[in-house]
Amino acid sequence: MSEENNNPNPEPKLAKRRLQKHSKIKSGRTIAERRERLETANERAAARKKVKKRQNLRIIFAVAVFVIIAAVAVGLLIHFLKQQREEQDVDPTPTVTVKTYRPSIEIIDESTGTDGISSRMREYIGRLENDLRELKIAPSKAVIPAGSIREVDIYIDGYSGYAKTIIDRGSGVTAEDISRMLRYLNSQGVSDFEYIDVRIDGKAYWK
Repeated sequence: MSEENNNPNPEPKLAKRRLQKHSKIKSGRTIAERRERLETANERAAARKKVKKRQNLRIIFAVAVFVIIAAVAVGLLIHFLKQQREEQDVDPTPTVTVKTYRPSIEIIDESTGTDGISSRMREYIGRLENDLRELKIAPSKAVIPAGSIREVDIYIDGYSGYAKTIIDRGSGVTAEDISRMLRYLNSQGVSDFEYIDVRIDGKAYWK
């Protein structure tokens, strides 16, 4: 009699074969090895997510930097255009104020009276009067001698004589020369003179 006939219960052997056939654990592989494969796949997926996240952060950072640079550029452009508009609104031609001097003292022209006195002569007398008053000298009147178109005789309060001047010289230096001559005459005890002559640069006379 064979072994199969001698075995009173053959079904357990058949169930064992079926269990081995449908088992998910293949030959030569363990549960730990399968778990390691799953963990490795998860790590690769996580690494890919990290790389993608870094790429997204770089894109966001680049966009933010671009937006900031664009905003600064637009602001500078607006400021530049505003300045240009303000410069265009302002008149580029500078305003020059020319001060005119009008004499307050009497002017006598021995040739023509008062009608023939030129504007240049009046301007010079006004300037000389202003310069003398700044030096504490008070002119009383101006006389244009007969036959002269450039000489002006300035009479001074407190003195009997006058100062001969010429409009070709600056009124400032002429006033200073008159002041120096008066101080010199006072230092010499001379208070009565006919005239002082300050028509020439660097030289002065009195009589």
